[in-house]
Amino acid sequence: MDSSSFRQAAGRFATGVTVVTTGSVDRPHGMTANSFTSVSLEPPLVLVCVGTQRETHDRIAREGQFGVSVLSARQQAVSEFFAGRLDRLPDGAVQLRAGKTGVPLIEGALAHFECSVLAAYPGGDHTIFVARVEEAQTHGDGAPLVFFGGRYRELLA
Repeated sequence: MDSSSFRQAAGRFATGVTVVTTGSVDRPHGMTANSFTSVSLEPPLVLVCVGTQRETHDRIAREGQFGVSVLSARQQAVSEFFAGRLDRLPDGAVQLRAGKTGVPLIEGALAHFECSVLAAYPGGDHTIFVARVEEAQTHGDGAPLVFFGGRYRELLA
């Protein structure tokens, strides 16, 4: 099987869109990720898969913590920026705040998770970071940003 066939088939699984952040509000770093999921309720665990060649990978491994912002349907430009598809955003499009643990979080997101890395496992060209959720918050009932078939989509009610 070639990677193109795999990518096309994997793209048939609809996902939410997140931005994984690390560092601080003064020195943030982030990336768009749809490879984020809950793992356990007790204890509260999540995982995120990060490419080993990405700067975000090394920063998470070094700092041992990260934030996850679950994007709303109105935050497509934010997703595109953190995915490297936009050079810059309009002024005010991304506002960050420090979470209780100090990780940067994106304002306007539907939910936030503040995480401490428990384990890192090799996963091909990615590392699977399993992390304990130290804090989690939800913010309203807006529509989520969804990715399916290689593009952003809307959920129909």
